[in-house]
Amino acid sequence: MPQKSMPVYDIDDFKYLGLEDNFYANTFREHLTQHSHIILAPHRHTFYLCVLFTCGKGVHEIDFHKYDIRPGSVFLLFPGQVHNWRVSDDTDGYILFHKKEFYNMNFIHEKVEHFPFFNCIQNAPLLRLKPQQVDTIEPVFKEIVEEYRSQELMRMQKIGSLLNVLYIDLSRMYIPSDLRATKIETQLAHVRRLEKLIDDHFRETKSPAKYAEMMFMSEKNLNRVCKSCLAKTVSEVISDKIMVEAKRMLIYSELTVAQVATELGYLDNSYFTRMFKRKTGLTPLEFQKTYRNNLERKSG
Repeated sequence: MPQKSMPVYDIDDFKYLGLEDNFYANTFREHLTQHSHIILAPHRHTFYLCVLFTCGKGVHEIDFHKYDIRPGSVFLLFPGQVHNWRVSDDTDGYILFHKKEFYNMNFIHEKVEHFPFFNCIQNAPLLRLKPQQVDTIEPVFKEIVEEYRSQELMRMQKIGSLLNVLYIDLSRMYIPSDLRATKIETQLAHVRRLEKLIDDHFRETKSPAKYAEMMFMSEKNLNRVCKSCLAKTVSEVISDKIMVEAKRMLIYSELTVAQVATELGYLDNSYFTRMFKRKTGLTPLEFQKTYRNNLERKSG
């Protein structure tokens, strides 16, 4: 089945009030009504996304992982992640997204990437809220949407403040109190640095020792940091990145398996195939066929 290139959307693609190009907010139902022609198919975006579902059900697929949608579900996505929705007709809630600069320019000493759900790509993109937590969070989402639609004085400054409150409250719910002491900022900074290096070099560098060298750390110490923050080894973090990119290319490009292997830095196609099957239980061709058949059934 021929595949088009993966759509990548910017906030400009979602403007419905003709407002600022670095922030967007809406109810989920209206967002879906206005933009269903682009958001129901797999796509990427250039911004951070946060959505609260208050009713309805469905499935949210993010980088080949499927998550049930139900009331109290909060999803938090990084720029660049591939995702799509399948939701029931009665689904509603609130959605907002923004560029990194929107938050970081409002708060000189804080960064959006320092919040626990955004400080590491390996962190879960889903937070399940209890009813009392929804009662705390939903009014903040509602006020952000109302402020976004208003023409009040200093409305974007207020939205920035409300967004900060929202992210602080979600952070407290995201990390249980008994685990907060283990989320040491220095260690998380190391993990963020490692992920950036892997993003930049995973095609040519797959050795944990090389990444440790680039970070001026011992491999043992870097593994300890990854185990503490992610419950994974450095090798597993590298492998996870490679597998996500491999799946994206197999599904959303017209490259052959051999070409995908080459793009990922594997000169031996058979080695890549064995590694892929060891990780997924399927060969690259089996994965490609199965996934594309499922996409065809859903679109049909």
